[in-house]
Amino acid sequence: MGSRPHDPQMPEPVTAAGREGLEALLRAPRRAVVALDFDGTLADIVPDPDQARAHPDAVPALAALAPEVAAVAVVTGRPAGVAVRYGGFAGVPGLEHMVVLGHYGAERWDAVTGIVHAPAEHPGVAAVRAELPGFLDSIGAWRGTWIEEKGRALAVHTRRAADPEQAFAALREPLAELAARHGLMVEPGRAVLELRPPGMDKGVALTEFLTERDAEAVLYAGDDLGDLAAFSAVEKRRADGLPGLLVCSGSAEVPELAARADLVLPGPAAVTGFLAALARTLRS
Repeated sequence: MGSRPHDPQMPEPVTAAGREGLEALLRAPRRAVVALDFDGTLADIVPDPDQARAHPDAVPALAALAPEVAAVAVVTGRPAGVAVRYGGFAGVPGLEHMVVLGHYGAERWDAVTGIVHAPAEHPGVAAVRAELPGFLDSIGAWRGTWIEEKGRALAVHTRRAADPEQAFAALREPLAELAARHGLMVEPGRAVLELRPPGMDKGVALTEFLTERDAEAVLYAGDDLGDLAAFSAVEKRRADGLPGLLVCSGSAEVPELAARADLVLPGPAAVTGFLAALARTLRS
């Protein structure tokens, strides 16, 4: 595929569209964007999200890859500054032009300035923040669930419940009703329900960034339901003749993503290994 010899450690996409996307990236890397989710893709999922950190091989792989492509971006539901801190992305040689799109694109951190740009908080978030603990208690759902403060969003986790799937299912409709009363929406994920403002998702954020960079090819990697919007954005570009590669950081919890991916890798260690192999191929 293409004119570059592949690093032997770089797995091949299993779909024709994915092979075309990888070929386009290898053929013209300076016109390609590499965009990645954070949790579950660059960082292992852990019981306490505040303890999540990028895989030890992630920053070296990204620092090797970034100078070879048009841009490297992290697209995450976390606040941009938190993702930068937990990822260890600031001040890294090779990542001088990295971008982190936080809160599904509502916030943006540019390595070149080190500044986070963000709009004012949605008033519904403050209202839900005040109401949520009592709300969970009133519906008998407090035991085993816990609230994560995300600045411009709030997340209710069920992973520690006696039956995480049952708790997730029981909470989904009541939380959707609570969110709707305050002009918010619920984003489901892996044993988590996030209440956040509507109007921005990873697909919108990715599309706007690709337009900004005039990208001719894109690689997007994610692991959760929130990444489906980004997958759809890449699929739409492919329908318009612009190649892209979709990578799933494999999880049995989110089969919908794996079913649409061109390449399924078994977690962050494998994703960072793939990125490192891609960097070696481009530098060869």
